[in-house]
Amino acid sequence: MASTLRGLLVPVALLLLWEVMSRTGVVSPVVLPPPSSVAVKWWAGLQPALPYNPQEGSYWSWLLSGEMPHDAVSSLGRVLAGFAIGAGLAVPIGLLLGTSDRLYALFNPLLQVLRPIPPIAYIPLAIVWFGLGNPPALFLIALGTFFPVLVNTIAGVRQVDSIYIRAARNLGAGQWTLFRRVILPAASPFVLAGMRIGIGTAFIVVIVAEMIAVSDGLGYRILEAREYMWSDKIIGGMLTIGVLGLIIDGAMSRLNDHLLRWHRGLER
Repeated sequence: MASTLRGLLVPVALLLLWEVMSRTGVVSPVVLPPPSSVAVKWWAGLQPALPYNPQEGSYWSWLLSGEMPHDAVSSLGRVLAGFAIGAGLAVPIGLLLGTSDRLYALFNPLLQVLRPIPPIAYIPLAIVWFGLGNPPALFLIALGTFFPVLVNTIAGVRQVDSIYIRAARNLGAGQWTLFRRVILPAASPFVLAGMRIGIGTAFIVVIVAEMIAVSDGLGYRILEAREYMWSDKIIGGMLTIGVLGLIIDGAMSRLNDHLLRWHRGLER
């Protein structure tokens, strides 16, 4: 409890300073509205659009009918779908390139050329290829997820200690058994670390993609608020992104700890 309270000191102090500066006119409330105004706007965005009517749908659909929940669910759905596509392609390709020196030498120069290109640079091509709507957004998110997972997977496979491989072969392990029982478990910490980085990148990309290609989501709502100088709504959307990112990162961390509990035991 004491540690938690100490961790809250700086955020609370900054919020109080922000409130005072906005209320006293040191900073224009139009440019930077006080936290209280942001909280009121954020809470208003959470409220359902209409009173609850059981005949028109379930309670959960009514609860998510507010502007902010609807946009948050839309953004989160795109993140998870794009992440599943990107990671689902990156892991098998990374395992293949990591285990084959010949394929790695063949494709590594191409990967090193494509990897530094930010997904945002693909926006014009994504719109030309896929038009508007969800397809270009999913393409950009998958692309942003793909390379972090791919690079970490390749690194994990190629950094497996050769002692483990020689020991398994001396004990009569075949190629499939060697891959399944030695290489894959040893590379799994790298793969999961790449997935954690990839989901963070997906959140960055989805906001940019929604500002360009779709008509809902947190990125779209932030862009709309900018057009009308609704700074409180912009900050509310940013905070919602931060909360979603924190929840997803926490879930990924718990998943990593669960899947790698054997690895944590070896480290201790």
